[in-house]
Amino acid sequence: MCVGTCSRIVGPCLLALGTLSVAANILLLFPGGASKYLAEGHISKHAKAMPGVWGGGIAAFISAVLSKLALLGAAACFVLSGVGLTNGPLCFYNTSEHGRGHGTLWGYPFLDASGQEPDARAETYLYDRRTWSICLEPAGVVAWNVILFSLLLLVSAAEMVLASVQILNGCLGCLCGFCEGK
Repeated sequence: MCVGTCSRIVGPCLLALGTLSVAANILLLFPGGASKYLAEGHISKHAKAMPGVWGGGIAAFISAVLSKLALLGAAACFVLSGVGLTNGPLCFYNTSEHGRGHGTLWGYPFLDASGQEPDARAETYLYDRRTWSICLEPAGVVAWNVILFSLLLLVSAAEMVLASVQILNGCLGCLCGFCEGK
């Protein structure tokens, strides 16, 4: 495939994925579509870091010029989204269900689970929907975070592949020519 043809395919794909990444990250700021949690500061630190906007979005939009930056941005989005998915959401939960006293507080109940390694925490809450009810507020925040951080993982993985193709395409174009007149 010629360098120009490859760029005409990869570029629009990265733009579409970048738009999807920005939208997913913005939705993470509004659990269940409610703005009150953002206003109150009850949003996960991983969602507030906005990797989908700067890493998966803006970096992908400027990838035609800076493919390496797009690759780094997508990689950062992938890592932060993975950590956000593993740690679970920030929510208002009942501490007595964790054996850590009595009462409710804002925190990361799946991260705060005592005596569990990170992989065990993720396996426990990601595969056992019965544990999701520990989050009392925002309603449905666990599913919200799981779906959107998973989407960011998939989008950023695709962006890493496409940015790598873009970089390889540029290098091959410099070495082999641009297929002009063929």
